[in-house]
Amino acid sequence: MTRKIRVAAIAAIGSLAICANARSQECCDPASPFILGEAFPQIPATCETVGGWIDRAPQIDARISFTIVGPVEEVHWDGALAYLIMCEPTGVQVMCVTYSTNDLAPGDVVMLAGGYSRVGDKQVMLDPCLPYDSP
Repeated sequence: MTRKIRVAAIAAIGSLAICANARSQECCDPASPFILGEAFPQIPATCETVGGWIDRAPQIDARISFTIVGPVEEVHWDGALAYLIMCEPTGVQVMCVTYSTNDLAPGDVVMLAGGYSRVGDKQVMLDPCLPYDSP
């Protein structure tokens, strides 16, 4: 590898790191349930706080992950996908699209984490999404 190519490669890698750091800083409030990419934010939302967060969702052209903790309201299986719904229908509901119900039942407390998209005034979809035992 020539010296010019090595210098160009090092400069490109440095630019990518700076760009990724800038995007993560513009993306997400560290106290929010949002995070850039497929990581877990420090503080998950709850059914009580989700309504305040969805109007402040990051407006960025990249994958945003979202995490929420609480009891599952509904569990559905269509033979291929599972749909876990969290929070009461009178507030903002969060639907987790996943591959298994993991034997969850309404009332089980879990953490849902996945790719965030707002699909209505009071509806959020996490797809893909995974349920975890509540921390």
